[in-house]
Amino acid sequence: MEFRTSDTFASSLGKLTNQEQKAVKQAAFDLHMYMNTLDSAPTGLRLHKIDKSKDPNFWSASANMDLRIVLHRTEGSILLCYVDHHDKAYRWAEKRKLETHPTTGAAQLVEVREIQREEQTEPEPFQYPKAADPIFIGQNETTLLGYGVPQDWISAVLSVSTEDELVDLIDVLPSEASEALLEIHEGKTPKPAKKAAANSNPFNHPDAMRRFRVLEDIEALQRALDYPWDKWTLFLHPSQQDLVERDFKGPARVTGSAGTGKTIVALHRAMHLVCESDEKRVLLATYSGLLANRLRGLTGRLISENRQLSLGERLEVYSVKEKAAQLYKANLGQFQLATEGRVAELLASAAKAEGSDYPPRFLLDEWNYLIDASQLRDWESYRDAKRTGRKSRLSEAKRQHLWAIFNRVWQGLEQQSLITEATMYTRLAETLAQRDRVIFDHVLIDEAQDLTIAQLKLIAALGQNRPNSLFFAGDLGQRIFQPGFSWKALGIDLRGRSSTLKINYRTSHQIRRQADKLLDSEMSDSDGNTDDRSGTISLFNGPDPVIELFDEQDEENAFVGEKIRSWLDANIAPEEIGIMVRSEAQYERAKAALGAAGADFNAMSRAMEWVTGKVSLCTMHLAKGLEFKCVVLMACDDDVLPLEERLEAVMNDTQAMKEVEDTERHLLYVACTRARDELVITSAGMASDYLDDLVE
Repeated sequence: MEFRTSDTFASSLGKLTNQEQKAVKQAAFDLHMYMNTLDSAPTGLRLHKIDKSKDPNFWSASANMDLRIVLHRTEGSILLCYVDHHDKAYRWAEKRKLETHPTTGAAQLVEVREIQREEQTEPEPFQYPKAADPIFIGQNETTLLGYGVPQDWISAVLSVSTEDELVDLIDVLPSEASEALLEIHEGKTPKPAKKAAANSNPFNHPDAMRRFRVLEDIEALQRALDYPWDKWTLFLHPSQQDLVERDFKGPARVTGSAGTGKTIVALHRAMHLVCESDEKRVLLATYSGLLANRLRGLTGRLISENRQLSLGERLEVYSVKEKAAQLYKANLGQFQLATEGRVAELLASAAKAEGSDYPPRFLLDEWNYLIDASQLRDWESYRDAKRTGRKSRLSEAKRQHLWAIFNRVWQGLEQQSLITEATMYTRLAETLAQRDRVIFDHVLIDEAQDLTIAQLKLIAALGQNRPNSLFFAGDLGQRIFQPGFSWKALGIDLRGRSSTLKINYRTSHQIRRQADKLLDSEMSDSDGNTDDRSGTISLFNGPDPVIELFDEQDEENAFVGEKIRSWLDANIAPEEIGIMVRSEAQYERAKAALGAAGADFNAMSRAMEWVTGKVSLCTMHLAKGLEFKCVVLMACDDDVLPLEERLEAVMNDTQAMKEVEDTERHLLYVACTRARDELVITSAGMASDYLDDLVE
């Protein structure tokens, strides 16, 4: 007897309250314990066959007086399908059946189309305006079956004539069918689904494994129930699974827009690599301590799922800075990093000594993105350096004057026995490159688009051009910290080993469609590698994003406060709500709105994540890597996005101005895509021009 769970069960369980989940978990444990003798199971389960279901094998089990688990029961297996309050659970079961697709051979939970039509007779369904031709004109039944479309839904697919009808349809079709239809709508030709071998188990089909999982024992069931919303620990898309297991002869990269599962691929690939032998050491790293903490928690769940706790000793999760500091001390000894504030003080002192009238922000950017980033230590290096991302022309006389300033900063750092972060990476990279010892067999980097030049030098030294040694996950559209630069020039050539994910799991169709308007459909890096962002699809619907512009901040605060209150009153958990602003300078406005809602909140820092029972307040930069059910982006004003201070610092530098505009636009995109279901954007006074792009 096999005991399985499904993604639909996980989703429905995650929507229940904590107390309700406890009752369901106990009932699920009882079902597992008595799965071979269900007829003699505890009477509290109150097993009943669901007579009105089109599938004769649907049963219900009681979790309490009201909650019902819908399970599919045969002689050889039990499948947990859904859980909800009594009437809703029964209605769900009456509209579903488990079947094996006639062409692909994959097991599918399919909504019964006849019942759907009967239930829509009252009230009269909304009639979409018809287009001249159906969207899928030219497709035929055989082709659609090859994509995994259920037999009963072929005629419905062929009759779709508007995008709104298509969006509604993907909610009821199996995921492989929905994805194929959306690709066709984008003008592409999807690959037919894999066909199962004759007489093979339909649950073992790759598409079926995206939604069904065998739970071999009570411990596996416990882990699956502990985090029902984290379906990523159990279910992977075939395209993700391929990247997890594929062998690469050199550095490789997975890209994709926000929410497409790049981090999930990196996590599972790290686990796959560390499990290949008992000796391999793997490093999974990202650019910030906050994200590293989150990755560490997610990795812990995968290790628990794998049930090899010793893996944690060979799979290390750190920020790049944290790991580099450890390696530096081990290989080069103790050191002290110069803080950003100390560097700014040295720059100001040097500029004054040289009689400079350059704006402090210009000097700091020139230092951060060129002098320190490339470790330019002498006049000749600065004179000949290409100022990528900076003003294209700077006379030699001006460079000489600037070099006098920067040389004073280098001298000041040396006198105080301080080194910069970039110096730490560079010296460590040079040291490791001279040694044959392999520290990590595999290095995986998440949010790779924000790596610095010096960090990438270190990572290249760790990889040593070995097969499968380096794997990057990132999105050019989410680059918010660093100007672009050539990876190839630093020894990391990704050509031919870059893959793009197209299925968005985080954000609704409506939010993704709106956020995508902020960015170009194609984005290229400094080496000419192009990311095609078109054709990305979301597999669930939600309300359209709300954009509200106010004349006064008090009006904005009141509106946001009322919106937060409405979400809380609708039983949305406080920790599922995120309030974001461009920088801490706008925190008081957000706090005023939270006060109007009467909501407890947690102001996030780089050292912590969200707190259960509290709404999260954070800057857009800190939101990277997080997600919430509902998000409000406040204070999106004209002088906030893009930040006026950044624009003023590069007023006479065309290239630098474009870089600022791009990264500020990317920042808004990142913030928008933290929302799963609902997104609200507000401003007071003059609104940011970026909001015009969102509504075009």
